[in-house]
Amino acid sequence: MNKKNSAKLWKLIQDTGDYLKGKLPDHPNHPKGRNSYAHVAICIRSKFKKSYKDIEDEKLQEVIDYIEYLKNNPT
Repeated sequence: MNKKNSAKLWKLIQDTGDYLKGKLPDHPNHPKGRNSYAHVAICIRSKFKKSYKDIEDEKLQEVIDYIEYLKNNPT
């Protein structure tokens, strides 16, 4: 992914992490609460099988749509 798109996604990941702070369900492995920023990054890696920086530019909108899905469906 080019630097411009990578920076755009990073900003969106941060904004979504801010939004999800305190909204993710409790989990026994995280007694002090879940890291919403890591959650978004891990979900992206799981779905696309690579870091957000390594996803092809052609999939930018798909990644943006997925991040919006994560924002609306905290799990």
